[in-house]
Amino acid sequence: MNRRLATLVWGLIPVVVATTLINNTHIPGTDYQLTVPLAAEGPGPVFNTLGDVSGEKVVAIDGAPTDATTGTMYMTTVAVRHNMPLSQALSRWIGTNDTIVPLDAVIPQNKTEEEVNEANKVAFASSENSATIAALNYLGKKLTIEVSDTVPDAPAADKLTPGDTITHVDGEKVTTPSQVQKLVRNKKPGDTIDIGYTHQGQPHNALFTLAANPHDDSVPQLGVLMKAVSDDGIDVKYNLQDIGGPSAGLVFTLTVIDKLTPEDLLDGHTIAGTGTIAGDGDVGPIGGIRHKIDAATAAGAEAFLVPAANCDEARRADTNIPLIKVNKLDDAVDSVKAFVAGKPVTTCQ
Repeated sequence: MNRRLATLVWGLIPVVVATTLINNTHIPGTDYQLTVPLAAEGPGPVFNTLGDVSGEKVVAIDGAPTDATTGTMYMTTVAVRHNMPLSQALSRWIGTNDTIVPLDAVIPQNKTEEEVNEANKVAFASSENSATIAALNYLGKKLTIEVSDTVPDAPAADKLTPGDTITHVDGEKVTTPSQVQKLVRNKKPGDTIDIGYTHQGQPHNALFTLAANPHDDSVPQLGVLMKAVSDDGIDVKYNLQDIGGPSAGLVFTLTVIDKLTPEDLLDGHTIAGTGTIAGDGDVGPIGGIRHKIDAATAAGAEAFLVPAANCDEARRADTNIPLIKVNKLDDAVDSVKAFVAGKPVTTCQ
């Protein structure tokens, strides 16, 4: 090998190595990871909760007649990317409006990705249940707490079964899952709790010793999954899969209300939104609001419902659509009606 060729070969080696490090997620031929400890958050897909998904209604209601709806109600999401090589992280930082955050902001150091995904699924299921409760409360329906499942090896698994109804906790009458959860959280692992319930129509009482939550040993766990059911037989089912987090609550609630009331809430308009929902109608803040507004704007939304606590960040979104400020479910319903009618609404702008 002559000197020039040798110089060229030796000069190319660092270039090849650098290119490999920048563009690959692992060293070829090994399991050694080359990804950066960063995540990119950006606009995710939107879903019309008044529409269909995979041949099913996104929100399906049995046990009561549903009224015709027009328009589009968008549930918004945030897309999260990680396990990125340096080149992809740089590309998303330079070429998109993504937010680059430390990886442990998405996957805490003491959690696995599987644990985070499972927690997000639980939060999403909880948001569905809260949406049903909030909507039926808004519509004046009487509710009962029904056991939908129990966590294997948790205290509740010994005595409670799907279909049981929970009526009392430590002698206090309860009508929503959130009441049960609050009373459980007021205790410590190792404390006992008295649950009144009906099984096959017969009343029972049982004492349970609360366990420690496997994800946080300072938090008590009863281990019962609950849903609120209407005394007049209304059953709400949500058919979106592989979505996580609690932020769909407000939009799901509005969808149930729209389907169960004669008035066409949207009247052909396209509204998007986000926010957690409590059974009493309180609307709570969420993460990634700017990315959700970006996604809704790109999808053609005419207005976006923003939890009041997110208004400061929402104002920084690149959009011209009204960002309607909401504190409670009543605010959201009244504001949507006003917007559709062409009347003034309270906004974050």
